[in-house]
Amino acid sequence: MDTFTFILEIIGTIAFASSGAMIAIEKKMDIFGVNILGATTAVGGGMMRDIILGVTPPAAFSKPVYVLFSVLTATLMFTIVYTNPSILDSEFKSKYYDTIMLLCDTLGLGIFTVVGIQAAANVMNKDNAFFFVFVGVLTGVGGGVVRDIMAGETPYILVREIYACASIAGGAACVICRNSVGEAAGAIIGLIVTVVIRLLASYFHWNLWRIR
Repeated sequence: MDTFTFILEIIGTIAFASSGAMIAIEKKMDIFGVNILGATTAVGGGMMRDIILGVTPPAAFSKPVYVLFSVLTATLMFTIVYTNPSILDSEFKSKYYDTIMLLCDTLGLGIFTVVGIQAAANVMNKDNAFFFVFVGVLTGVGGGVVRDIMAGETPYILVREIYACASIAGGAACVICRNSVGEAAGAIIGLIVTVVIRLLASYFHWNLWRIR
């Protein structure tokens, strides 16, 4: 399970770092800003999780491989755009940018939701479904919230299609299934539920009620 979790974490780190870097590039940040926003998006939620769980120092510091992957990913994104600046005004951006952002953000959300639940379960000796889901959602959305604030935007989870609710649903599915079908299978089910709900919400523009 440790190897499986590590692989999920690396994939999620790359996905979230990509989304953070792309937003930083859109905001015309320099290479340092792109790396900071990429790394913050990738490890921010995990740092919040570790602080709540009393894991010190957080994994981002005790296992710098996550920050390393974040920086490498953000630097690669910056290099691609820096050497091909016309890509920002190209047909590729207008057609595919939002889709790539959605996929990276959705994949990161699903992965870190179930990884957060696994981390909480490792710390607690008894089942606590509410706490597990809370930590999972925080891990999934925390980095994105910090990213948006640093980029001068209203946090994505407060204004766009169903986002945190997808994480809650996936987290609940993970917690329910992990005891009956095993931790790995439960994690995969939770990941799939989160991703499917998030993609459907984006495609059909599902939103929670709001005052207009």
